[in-house]
Amino acid sequence: MGCDRDELGGGVGAEGEQDRHPGLHHARRTRPDHVVADKGLLVPHLPRLLRRRGIKATIPERADQLAGRRRRRERPCRLDKRAYRQRNVVERCFHRLKQWRGIATRYDKRPDCYLAAVTLASTLIWLES
Repeated sequence: MGCDRDELGGGVGAEGEQDRHPGLHHARRTRPDHVVADKGLLVPHLPRLLRRRGIKATIPERADQLAGRRRRRERPCRLDKRAYRQRNVVERCFHRLKQWRGIATRYDKRPDCYLAAVTLASTLIWLES
C-alpha cells in the first residue's frame, strides 16, 4: 500500500519543482569563468585549486600572506583591480536589496513569490537612482 510519486504531485528535484511552480526554470550548474572574492576568502590552496580547474581568480592577498611571499621571494598574485571594483558594486546592490525586510528574512517561502519580491524591490531601487 505505497504511494506513487505521481500521486504525491511530483517529487523532490527539478521535475517536481517545475510541476509545483510553473514558470520557474532551473538553470544547469556551470563552471564559472572568473571568481571574485574578498581577502577573507583566500585560503592558501584556493588559487591553486581554481587554476587547476581553469578558473581565473581575483582575490586580493592579506598583508601577512604578502609578507610571507616577500620573505620566500615568491611572485605575488596579480589582481585585476577593475574586476575587483565591480565586486563592490554587486555587494552594494545586495545590501540595498537586504534593506527590504521580506527579502532579508526570506519571508516568502515559495520561490515564485520570493522572485517577485526581489524583482519588485530591484525595480523600485532602479527607479530611485
